[in-house]
Order: sequence, then C-alpha cells, then structure tokens
Amino acid sequence: MQAKQDLRARLTTAFVVLALALTSGAAAAQAWKPEKAVEIIIGTSAGGPQDRTGRMIQKILQDGKLVSTPVTVVNRPGGGGAVALSYLNQHPGDAHYLLINAMPLLSNHITGKSQYSYTDITPIAIMGVEYVGLSVRADSPIKSARDVVERLRKDPGSLSVAVGTALGNATHISFALAMKAAGVDIRKLKTVVFSSGSESITAALGGHVDVAASAASTALPQVRAGKMRMLVIGAPQRQTGELAGVPTWRELGINSAFELWRGLAGPRGLTPAQVKFWDDTLAKLVQTNEWKQDLARNDMVNAYKGSADSAAHWKAEYGEVKVVLTELGLAK
Repeated sequence: MQAKQDLRARLTTAFVVLALALTSGAAAAQAWKPEKAVEIIIGTSAGGPQDRTGRMIQKILQDGKLVSTPVTVVNRPGGGGAVALSYLNQHPGDAHYLLINAMPLLSNHITGKSQYSYTDITPIAIMGVEYVGLSVRADSPIKSARDVVERLRKDPGSLSVAVGTALGNATHISFALAMKAAGVDIRKLKTVVFSSGSESITAALGGHVDVAASAASTALPQVRAGKMRMLVIGAPQRQTGELAGVPTWRELGINSAFELWRGLAGPRGLTPAQVKFWDDTLAKLVQTNEWKQDLARNDMVNAYKGSADSAAHWKAEYGEVKVVLTELGLAK
C-alpha cells in the first residue's frame, strides 16, 4: 500500500514538473522581443516612397518606445529589389531584420527578374495602400475615362499611356487590369515607360504622351496647380479629400480595383512568437496619430493587414498578376 502511495506521489510530482515546464515553454514562446538592433531594409535608394515608409516606421517605433532596442534603416537598392531580398534571407529565423516590400515582390518573380517570391520570406504586414490614377493635361481633348475606354476598345494603340519605372510593375498592371475588364485587347496597348512616375507626369504635361498612369499622389501636385486633370482612380470605392471628385473604375461600370501596397516582411523561418510580436507592435503603430497623419500627407489609405491577412493577400494577388503578365507576354 505504501509503495503504491509513493508511486502515486512520484507520478504526481512528475506531472506537475512537466506541466510547469510546458507552461514555462509556452510563456517563453509568447514573450519574444528584440534583443538587439532592429534593421529595416529598403530595396530602393533614399528618398523614394518605400524609403519614406521605412523611415517613418523607424521613427514611430523609437519615439513611441514600441521597441526597446535601436532601430536602423539600411538602403540596399538594386535588381528591382532582388539585392534587398537576398540580404534579408542571409538572416533566416532572425526577426530583427525586416524588409519594406511592394508588389514587385510578386511581379519580379513572375517575370523572372528575381528568384525570390513571397513564399521565400515571412509575411509580416501590409502597412498602407494607394491607387493608380489616369491623368491628362488640363487642355487635353480627352474629357473622361469613358473617352479613354471607348477609344482603346476601337483601337488599343490609339493612345499612348505613360507608366513609371518598368513594364509589369504595379502601375502598369493596374492600368492593364482596368483595360482588360473594359474589354480592351491589352496586348496591343501603347505603353511608354519612363524612369519614374514623376517623369511620366512630365511627359504628359509636355504633350509627349496622351495619358499618364501613376500613383495618385504623383499627379496631385499638377492637378492642384490646374495643369492636369485626373480622370479616374483604381480604388475599390470613392476616395476622400482631394480625390473626392475623382470617379472609380467601378463607378464607370468597369469592375477593376488594384492596390499599390507597401508592406513588411521578415526572413524565412520566423517562429509564431516572433511574428506575433510584430503583429502586436505594428497594430499599435498604425493607430498612432503620427502614422495616420503621414499617410494622409502622402494620399495613402490606412489599410493595415497583419501577417495572416497579408500572406493571403499576396497569394491571391500573385495569381491575379500572373494571369495579366502572361497575357501581356511578360511572364517567364
């Protein structure tokens, strides 16, 4: 009898120790936080939209004491973002490294410009979005987006449309998707590429192209000055503020909307606890007045998505983008 009681006592003690160990391990898994400097990697040169986003995130993380360790920003431009992605994945499993990314993460893999895709990294967040607008000179004979669609349905090459940086980028895809939804043969579109969105606007102002497709924020300075008119915006619903008077494609009966998002990713192999820390921290960041004011200044929408929703968004968009790039003859 005594032996049975002793055995029962030993088993009870063992179960208690095991339970404490498991509880302690679970708590430790949930308690991850940065223990060294956090590095925000930018795949473009200083001064661009991605750089601006990264530096604002850095500022709020530090000023708001959302992270107790230093936060630095490192620019690693080159290869359409491939250099930055390669650098990120030199640190597998290390959540102290975060990459500012955008839609080229998807399109560059589809077109063969990069070996890396969204499956090679850890999705962390979509921080904000903006939309592509079509703009013309103030004195252009093109009065509305309906004029654009009607002409391109009859002759897809009858209008020259400027886009910034590269064929197959987010600006080009947004325009192509709208035209596809409108029944235009997108393989015959006359798309003219410039080295930046600003240069495409300048080309439209100079009469070198008929229409400029660009992020709305790029065209707005010329719209304010009365030199350009924005005909349409590729947003899912009517925007507010300075864009309140610009119709969406959907309002015109064309079922198209496409986001120019800016996101955050970690290297491959992050643990659930590491991802949870950034989910919790960034959810706080996007609620700060400083973040909301910065988005408003740059005509972006506070459309924050956490890690799980960002992963789902990128997967769905990869398929959508692959279809249109294949149709445009740009997929590898």
